[in-house]
Amino acid sequence: MPRTSRRLPAPPGFTLIELLIVIAIIAILAAMLFPVFARARETARKATCASNLRQIGMALELYVQDYDETFPNTGDTMLWMGRRWRWPLKPYLAYAAQRNPAAPNDPNQSISNGTHILVCPSDQTAQQQWDSTSYAYSAAFYHTPAQVNAMTTPDLYTASSPPCVSQGLAAVDQPAQKAVFAEWLSNHTTDKVGWWSWDGSRNYLFVDGHVKFLVATQIQRAVNGWPDINLTVGGIGGRDVL
Repeated sequence: MPRTSRRLPAPPGFTLIELLIVIAIIAILAAMLFPVFARARETARKATCASNLRQIGMALELYVQDYDETFPNTGDTMLWMGRRWRWPLKPYLAYAAQRNPAAPNDPNQSISNGTHILVCPSDQTAQQQWDSTSYAYSAAFYHTPAQVNAMTTPDLYTASSPPCVSQGLAAVDQPAQKAVFAEWLSNHTTDKVGWWSWDGSRNYLFVDGHVKFLVATQIQRAVNGWPDINLTVGGIGGRDVL
């Protein structure tokens, strides 16, 4: 008699309920892991941002050595803005941007401005609003302490600002406590605020070259009542850290 082949039973498939349970488990795991990955990514970006400021600090040190231990001062009362201080420090930075030929006298515009150390990787507004610059320079380094102590916030960006006066390295009484550059926005937190707010946190570069990440409440109250390193009480001779 011919042998008949016996077909093995097909393995049971997943039921709809089992598939839904698997999908739910995957969704729960993703919800748990995504914030961890996001925090790790932001930690890396914050470290890159701090590295940018250290390089700016080295450029500033070279500039000060070349200019008789004097900090940058171009006579521009708004030199503290990132779009403006970048030009006197450009020869000391790995910065390829050039003045816009269509507006050569406008420091706020540039061309060939790609990714570079003047942009914090967490700053989502730099390219659109600040011509790809994330860091600001303290106005205390081109105004005298007496001028700073009498200034208001609008003096930093209006015609009422007092004339610029070059300040020397010897006038810095506490180089480890006086910030010279910092992120303008608090790019690493949900509070995207500038120096005129008690919210947020950011990387600060100090005159001695070290960089520290501080929350706004760790900064001394400035002349204008904000944690604003532009208007440090006592100017270049004062301190910014509590």
